[in-house]
Amino acid sequence: MNTKTNTLRNLFTQENLIITPCCHDALSAKLIEQADFPLAFMSGFGVSAARLGLPDTGQISVSEMIDQARNIANVTSIPIIGDGDTGHGNAVNVKRTVNAYANAGMACVMIEDQQAPKRCGHTKGKQVVDRQEAEARISAAVNARNEGADILILARTDARGTHSLDEAIARAQAFREIGADMTFIEAPRSIAEMQRICVEVEGPKMANMLEGGLTPFLAPAELEELGFSIATYPFTGLMASIKAMQAAFAALKTGTPPAPPMGFDELQTIVGFDEFYAEEEKYR
Repeated sequence: MNTKTNTLRNLFTQENLIITPCCHDALSAKLIEQADFPLAFMSGFGVSAARLGLPDTGQISVSEMIDQARNIANVTSIPIIGDGDTGHGNAVNVKRTVNAYANAGMACVMIEDQQAPKRCGHTKGKQVVDRQEAEARISAAVNARNEGADILILARTDARGTHSLDEAIARAQAFREIGADMTFIEAPRSIAEMQRICVEVEGPKMANMLEGGLTPFLAPAELEELGFSIATYPFTGLMASIKAMQAAFAALKTGTPPAPPMGFDELQTIVGFDEFYAEEEKYR
């Protein structure tokens, strides 16, 4: 049994909101754990940007996502939720994807109802499959879990943007009836809509806090009061790292290397040289 899965299951039952930064590679995941967060989310947007240098428009492959998930899980002890996108095919493919994420060490996998190729839920052009197909995807994911995959299921719908909030809520309710462990309605447009989601959909619910996105960017205390269980921040770390690197490279281009923001000793500690040296000494 994956202890990370059990840890996440217990986190889902607590009343306090879980602030959940998003990672895009093994190093960003390590930094989240070192900052004492109990949970992280592997963002498909972030992985596509960091690994491929491409937008989140369905261009990254399932094998690339699983490889990134495995690297992240291998260097962290906290549970990680992995972005499984559409499940990468029909219901049979969804089951294979869920099993692969479990084998990679993810504690939870998110499966959504967008049409392929999917895209970031706060950008234009997304479409969703009909409700029957959406429910089939979640049924397949839940069956994979029930048949032995040691992983939780986060069911996402993007129907708010393509249909209506009523349709999105109906889908989320159906996902819970099927057996999803948590639900996520992407891109509600107002606090009133967020409140409806928390009132009308039972069980743990996720809020997605994008700086500059379509959803109101609320303080954690406000999200907790509404009734959300976790709040993810997919761009916070990614944007901070991009701006820091842009500033450093711009300074270097002028012929004036920037003052280092940390010492080499600190850098070595962050990436794990201390642990490596201790392990190396054991076998000397």
